[in-house]
Amino acid sequence: MQPAIASAVNARTDDAELVRRIAGAEHPAMRELMRRHNQRLYRTARAILKDDAEAEDAVQEAYLLAFRAMAKFRGDSKLSTWLTRIVANEALGRLRKRARAAEVIPFDSNYGDGGEVADAAEDEPMSASTPELPENAALRAEMRRLLECKIDDLPDAFRTVFMLRAIEDMSVEETAAALGIPDATVRSRFFRAKGMLRESLSRTIDMAQADAFAFLGERCDRITAAVMSRLEAPPSTA
Repeated sequence: MQPAIASAVNARTDDAELVRRIAGAEHPAMRELMRRHNQRLYRTARAILKDDAEAEDAVQEAYLLAFRAMAKFRGDSKLSTWLTRIVANEALGRLRKRARAAEVIPFDSNYGDGGEVADAAEDEPMSASTPELPENAALRAEMRRLLECKIDDLPDAFRTVFMLRAIEDMSVEETAAALGIPDATVRSRFFRAKGMLRESLSRTIDMAQADAFAFLGERCDRITAAVMSRLEAPPSTA
């Protein structure tokens, strides 16, 4: 019986069927659901906790909570949104415990929103994908590390909205439902997060410009030595 169930669950199985099977404690359906949503849920937890290992733990705990409650899922929201909300709550709970005396900014606060209204361009992706050229691999990896570092530096409320909107490409409505905040707050925070990232990256680029095509050091010594060698050489008798 079990092999037949396993073979019937695959990437084409829709969410409603997965929910039904998971509610019946079918492990193949649980595995398929995790394969579909692992990346999004990890990125959500990582955005909140800023710690790889703790984010993994939060995702695992969120899955267990979701599986236990799957029979109660009624489809009022998308399954992915429901799961994201569970992992966000789990990660926030861990953050509050870890912070203890430190102030924790809840997602439903008005911290830093400033009432800005983002323009229509905010819904556009930040940049086009870079072609997979072998000679750009090292540069892409370095840029990815830099961007991840800058995203980590964003304030908590903005970082998670940015992660869901820009990295996971969730809609404003999905993000709002997952984090329990109004659509307008998602728009404002996403707009602000992009602005902060651009400013931070711009400062880094400005500081690096002075070192572009560096001349001092070995190159300077080599050219100086070559010129002096020619100047000090005895005149040609030809």
